[in-house]
Amino acid sequence: MGDCIAEMARLPDKSVDMIFADPPYNLQLGGDLIRPEGGKVDACDDDWDKFDSLATYDDFTREWLAEARRILKDDGTIWVIGSYHNIYRVGSLLQDADFWILNDIVWRKSNPMPNFRGTRFTNAHETLLWCAKDEKARYTFNYRAMKALNDDLQMRSDWVLPICSGGERVKDEWGEKAHPTQKPEALLYRILLACTKPGDVVLDPFFGTGTTGAVARRLGRKWIGIERERAYVKVATARIEATLPLDESAMTVMADKRSAPRVAFGLLVESGLVPAGATLTDSKRRWFATVRADGSIASDMHSGSIHKVGAALQGAPSCNGWTFWHLDDATGLTELDVLRQRHLAAL
Repeated sequence: MGDCIAEMARLPDKSVDMIFADPPYNLQLGGDLIRPEGGKVDACDDDWDKFDSLATYDDFTREWLAEARRILKDDGTIWVIGSYHNIYRVGSLLQDADFWILNDIVWRKSNPMPNFRGTRFTNAHETLLWCAKDEKARYTFNYRAMKALNDDLQMRSDWVLPICSGGERVKDEWGEKAHPTQKPEALLYRILLACTKPGDVVLDPFFGTGTTGAVARRLGRKWIGIERERAYVKVATARIEATLPLDESAMTVMADKRSAPRVAFGLLVESGLVPAGATLTDSKRRWFATVRADGSIASDMHSGSIHKVGAALQGAPSCNGWTFWHLDDATGLTELDVLRQRHLAAL
C-alpha cells in the first residue's frame, strides 16, 4: 500500500514480465450527472482522479512511466488503458519514453452507460495501448491461444466485452460499489492469456479492487499490486483470497508455432501419418505430387521438399508446403499442417 511511483522505485531493475496500468483518467467532470428520472449518476469524482492541470497530469505520467520502463524486463510488455480524456496524452508520453506500440486495442462495451444529457454520442469504448520496450524486443504473444479463444479465427484489435456489473462488481461493507471504474475480469483474462506464461510476474501500479491480482491468481501468474487507498486494499485482499487458481492442467494453452518443436515432413512419413507413395494435392486439385520414402515429393516436372516443389509449380519465390499441400486419400483432403499438429500432440 502506497504511492505507485515510490513503491515502484523499490523494485529491482528488469524484474517484471508484464505491467497492466489503469491510471487515473483525469475526467475533468463539470458538475453532477443526472439520470432522466432524476437520480444522480455515481460517476468517478474521487480525489485520486483530480489534477490541477494537464501539465501536472503529464508530469505524473512521465514519472510512473519512467519507473515502469526501468522495472520491466527487456522482453516484457506494458498495457495502458484509458478513455478519450487521457489516452492520447499517455500514448504520446509512452512514445517519448521510447516504448514501441504494438497495438491499440478498442474495448467496445456491449452495455455502455448512456449519455444522459443527450449532448454527445454514447461513450461506448475505451482504448488499450500494448507496448514493448523497443522495436526489436522478443516479447511473448500467445497467438494460437488467442486464435483458439476466438473460435479459431485470428483475434482482432476490437474486443466486445461487457462492463463490470452485477455479481462481479465488488461491494464495500455498505453494499455500494467499492470502486467507480472497476474493470471486468474477462478483459484482464484475455490480456494475461495473450502475453504472459504461468509463473510470470505481473505488476499493476493502480491496483484498485484487485482485478489484475484475482485473474493472475486464477491463471497461475505471480502478481504485485500497488494501491494507496486503504479501502480499496481491504476489498482487493478479500477478493483475491477468495479466488481459486485453475488446475495446472487447465492452464495449458495452444503452443505458439515459434515455440513448438520443429517437425520435418519426413517425420510424418516415418511415423506413417503420410505414407510413402501417397498422393498430395493443393486445395483446388490443380497440382499433384507423390510422396517418396525419404520425405521428398515428386510431380511431373519437379522434385524436392514440399516447400520447393509447391513454389516451383506456382512460379512463386517461396511456398509454405504445410498449408499448400493436402493428403488426398479415401477420407478426402487433409491439410499437411493438420497432420503435423496431430504428430505434435502424439509427442
